[in-house]
Amino acid sequence: MKATGDQYEQLAINHLQQQGLTLLEQHFRKGRWEIDLIMKEQDTLVFVEVKYRRQQGFGGAQHALSQSQINRLRSTAQYYLQSHHLKEHQTACRFDLVAVDGQGSEQQITWLKNAF
Repeated sequence: MKATGDQYEQLAINHLQQQGLTLLEQHFRKGRWEIDLIMKEQDTLVFVEVKYRRQQGFGGAQHALSQSQINRLRSTAQYYLQSHHLKEHQTACRFDLVAVDGQGSEQQITWLKNAF
């Protein structure tokens, strides 16, 4: 399962780098919680969650985040800022979602800026 997740995270990294973002960190952890990717777009820190779904049932990967997951991501991002001595209210940041749906040549990547 981790190998599959890493594969789609690498796909997301490649896609975002093509759009001009720079990778700062992958798999940033706070205990059991994790942010998939931390990237930078100009002066903005971008916390990225990557979701993959083979099929688009129930809204596909774009609708795969629960409110509790969003809360954990926000909490982990706050920890990241604190651990890097960055002030939350003085640091431009946002939360993006990269949703990958389908398989092989049918695969579709959707990048949602400011997803939550």
